[in-house]
Amino acid sequence: MMNLNIIGKRKLWFILSLLIIVPGLISMAYHWVTVGTPLNLGIDFTGGNLINIEFEKDVTVAEIRDTLNPIGLGKSVIQMSGDKTVLLRTPVLDDNKQAELLNALGDKVSPFDKAKMRINKVGPSIGSEMTTKAIYALLIAFALQLIYIAFRFEFKFGISAVIALFHDILVVLGIFSFFWWEVDSAFVAAMLTVVGYSINDTIVIFDRIRENLKRRKKGQDVESIANLSIMQTLTRSINTALTTLLVLIALLLFGGANIKLFILAMLIGVIVGVYSSIFNAAPLWVVFRNIERGRA
Repeated sequence: MMNLNIIGKRKLWFILSLLIIVPGLISMAYHWVTVGTPLNLGIDFTGGNLINIEFEKDVTVAEIRDTLNPIGLGKSVIQMSGDKTVLLRTPVLDDNKQAELLNALGDKVSPFDKAKMRINKVGPSIGSEMTTKAIYALLIAFALQLIYIAFRFEFKFGISAVIALFHDILVVLGIFSFFWWEVDSAFVAAMLTVVGYSINDTIVIFDRIRENLKRRKKGQDVESIANLSIMQTLTRSINTALTTLLVLIALLLFGGANIKLFILAMLIGVIVGVYSSIFNAAPLWVVFRNIERGRA
């Protein structure tokens, strides 16, 4: 079994995390000042148009995407329902832009009956409500994780795990802000999935720490116990992460444009989640344990 001194180098891991998080926070602050929003919010949050069109012939997503790109609507969400029916989700369009879009589709993709077309507008009030619900969902997830771990283990374990989860969320948000990738409702689902994945890995390590504390030898300090526990679960953490990453990479390469950003958020989140479980959560518990011992 390897014997890496992860706990002894905890300051290095904390600094590395800050070097990743701080640029992301700066990016979010910059965009907040210049654009008015820290993230590139999609129409799920900002509102937009939902256009349902039934073409006269079979069409493909690639044909529609190639038609939307020249008129500045290439980032619209395209969902197929059969071979002829398409649901477009675009930003808010005025009458002129909407007419330009429909004319382009009719001329370059396929004719369609405008009488059968359905157009719905999603206002910004709905987008604001979704934003609030997304934040509440994450906060509730964090609170429930803290309560469970504090009950199952101890409060210091819970605080360490929640801080590690905040670390994961901030890293993913920072990267999406830095590269100005679009954030939609699927992104929220990805974040909640990452929270569940990361906390599972953290609990495995904490459970091993608790077991090793029960078998603690005379003179053995908590740093060596935490380090031993990480080493005992390291192979499991790496193997689990690799099998997950292989699936996500395959989906990223071959899954299509509609889910690319969702998979990208998952991919970043899984990598960061494994890192935080090993290099942040357990070292933080050691820090809190030493603080408590120093006060005593």
